[in-house]
Amino acid sequence: MIPKFFLKVGRLIGCAIVLFGWMIAADSIAPRSAGAEPTKPLEKAFPHSEKCKRCHLRVFEEWEASAQSRSILTAPFRISLNRLIEAKGEKGAMMCFRCHAPHILEYPSHLKSFIDEVRSRDPRIDGVGCSQCHLIKDVKTEENPPLPIYALGKTIFGGYADAVENLAHQSEANPLYRRSDYCVTCHHSLPSMDNAQPLPGWLGNWRATKAQKSGKTCQTCHMPEAFGESANGERNRKIANHSFPGRFGKVRAKALEVDFETEVTGNTSHVTVTLRSLVPHHLPVPHPGWSRMVLDLTILGKNLKKVYGEQRLYERVYGDAHGAPTVFDFEAATILKDTLLKPEETRVESFTFPTPTDAPSMDVILTVTYSPVHGPKEFLDQIEKEAPLGTKDRAFQAVEVLQKKKNIPLKKR
Repeated sequence: MIPKFFLKVGRLIGCAIVLFGWMIAADSIAPRSAGAEPTKPLEKAFPHSEKCKRCHLRVFEEWEASAQSRSILTAPFRISLNRLIEAKGEKGAMMCFRCHAPHILEYPSHLKSFIDEVRSRDPRIDGVGCSQCHLIKDVKTEENPPLPIYALGKTIFGGYADAVENLAHQSEANPLYRRSDYCVTCHHSLPSMDNAQPLPGWLGNWRATKAQKSGKTCQTCHMPEAFGESANGERNRKIANHSFPGRFGKVRAKALEVDFETEVTGNTSHVTVTLRSLVPHHLPVPHPGWSRMVLDLTILGKNLKKVYGEQRLYERVYGDAHGAPTVFDFEAATILKDTLLKPEETRVESFTFPTPTDAPSMDVILTVTYSPVHGPKEFLDQIEKEAPLGTKDRAFQAVEVLQKKKNIPLKKR
């Protein structure tokens, strides 16, 4: 029979071996910035979000409805990726995956596999999922765009303290997750290729805005807090929303204020529109390159028949190396036109049109929408062909931001 003393020593040695083995493994999968590519299999280092669902159902369902969950799934992304690869080779795809599947930063040798997964139309990997976000420990803000630094191990980082102990992972509160610096790693600008001169960023001078100086961050609007449970069965507390509302979601209605005045002077009428951007970044953010917001003026006359219409476009029009317009910002060498609303900008638009005749009044309707995808016919045809819903795909649908109407009485003439 083995003495109890040796049994205890054996257990201690066994625990030490397990702990030492885990420490060696953790050290061997240090971030890319610290050395070689991790030896741990990618699917172990970055587990699929389906695994997180087991304990974090509410958060998973919110994320599943978000644009982030579709970062490598959409037809426009797949077609754009193929176009970039045709022009720059497979290595060019690193630029896309840096944000659409950022774990490529840790596993660059898997680039071909990432491309194949996207082309399969049913990838087995996440693009932007739980682990791609919650394994970020720091950000190199001096890089352009800022670079996320991963710490691959058993610790999950987040913005909340006092996490419930569990067997799945360790938890660590990280103030980075409550700062805009965290978000700009992927929402700042397109990484430059071929040592090209970088173009202006997507956000504008957000650090100088009233919102930023008052303490508001990206998360304030795009991850609004509400009472709920972070993990199944956990006590309710304020938890950040993981559907990341923006273009999609109710938050878009709070991005802009629109007022207008109408003046009728005989045969001519005038509408003056005041737009006030309430967000600390460009509106819209000019990525992808076909991103566009539309202000539509519609005038209805007798029997509610449309008698006049005019639009103003808010967008950044890129030019390629030959000066031709392109909606693919990875082809951009210059900016041909920029009508984006600047951070917290107030802009006035004026419209002049013939006063409707034989009508007791006219209806003035102003509508602001996010435009559907636009671009070369070949590109749109490819999206229609590859998207499961064809022209009913979300990419082809305009998204209303707001609408305002007024009925203006008219004098008989």
